[in-house]
Amino acid sequence: MDARCPAGTCVLVAAMIEVLGALAGGASSPVRAGRRVGGEPFVCVRGDGPYAFDATGRRYIDYVMGYGPLLFGHTPPFLRDLDALAARGVVFGSTSPDELALAERIRTHLPSMERLRFTTTGSEAVQGAVRVARAFTGRDLVLKFAGNYHGHFDLALQDAGASAETPDAHRSGIPRALLDDLIVARYNDLDDVDRHLARAGDRLAAILVEPICGNMGLVETVPGFLDGLQARARRHGALLIFDEIITWLRLGLGGAQTRVGVTPDLTTVGKVLGGGFPLAAFGGRADVMAMLAPDGPCFTGGTHAGMPFAVALGLRVLDTLENDPESLLATNRRAGALAGGIRRILGDLALGYAVLQLESIVDFKFRSGSPTRSYDDQRRDDQRAYAAFYHAMRERGVLLPPSHNEVMFLSTAHGEADIELTLHAIEDSLSELRSKGTI
Repeated sequence: MDARCPAGTCVLVAAMIEVLGALAGGASSPVRAGRRVGGEPFVCVRGDGPYAFDATGRRYIDYVMGYGPLLFGHTPPFLRDLDALAARGVVFGSTSPDELALAERIRTHLPSMERLRFTTTGSEAVQGAVRVARAFTGRDLVLKFAGNYHGHFDLALQDAGASAETPDAHRSGIPRALLDDLIVARYNDLDDVDRHLARAGDRLAAILVEPICGNMGLVETVPGFLDGLQARARRHGALLIFDEIITWLRLGLGGAQTRVGVTPDLTTVGKVLGGGFPLAAFGGRADVMAMLAPDGPCFTGGTHAGMPFAVALGLRVLDTLENDPESLLATNRRAGALAGGIRRILGDLALGYAVLQLESIVDFKFRSGSPTRSYDDQRRDDQRAYAAFYHAMRERGVLLPPSHNEVMFLSTAHGEADIELTLHAIEDSLSELRSKGTI
């Protein structure tokens, strides 16, 4: 472990912690405060490859990876010559050639995105997709799923997964009137969808879904679920929206929609796309996207939407994936080795937890039985046990997300030695929890 603290860093961080109250809740995004697991929140001083460093200079194997975007680690090779990129200008207020080039390359890999528009964040991308769907259909009602997470705008937060978990709309600042235009159904349950749609009449504008969910743990859809959603959207004259903010590029250049064989009307992408910088997009059928201003009456936009600095990084991300596909395959193999090792450890301890791995994502929950299929399953996870596990792993130099709803993200920078050390930490941590009667 690197025990060194860069000059002045420890003093600076100590001062920051003393005035932590200046940040509302101590964090700019609630999950970072670590309230779900308790204890002192992790303060990251710097990142390097697969590692995060605290104020003392201690190194941790990082499986948060920015909650997904750092597919290539904290310091990928394409983060070079950033001064030269910035010297060209950071925000133009005009369309740039790189913006046009990146849009065309995204469409090459995701043909369903016949036309697209860039945004800064995933939240904005989903909000834009919902708005254009409403404009195209002339309707207001949106059906989404408990445990899915689509950002922090009002409609997205009700019964959301990730760190949101918003059970009381009024107390959370969500207008009561909004609930009249929202249906929240059970994930992987077409019968529940049909029960809701029977009361919806002809008001349905869109069905919004994570085609593979990464916000109530890692949850794959059961056979026929997504095809069923597509059929129901068509039958009701509505649009199907895939939220691929997490899945696109993590699951390869074709995303989840290629894997599941279902083509949505609209798609949102982000996270990995910016290589750590804020960049996202939404897009879909040309006739639907034609509703957007200046061609149509539906407005979305923003000062930083398609900013040339982030777009240039997006081009480098695609260059990396297109030119070196083996790096992603190797990462997926290491993720498989991690998942396999966890299964062995759980088996040795007679713990019947399901371990899931999909490409570079690994997950298991503190709940015996079959893998999670809906938010009802996830709510039975033992949060107390996860909190104890989080701190036991942190003591052993492994950084996990401070929320039981999140997953472990690997990067191309994680090596075999990192996996081996992580498995030793998992075995020791779970054995300790077993000896204490926590699990």
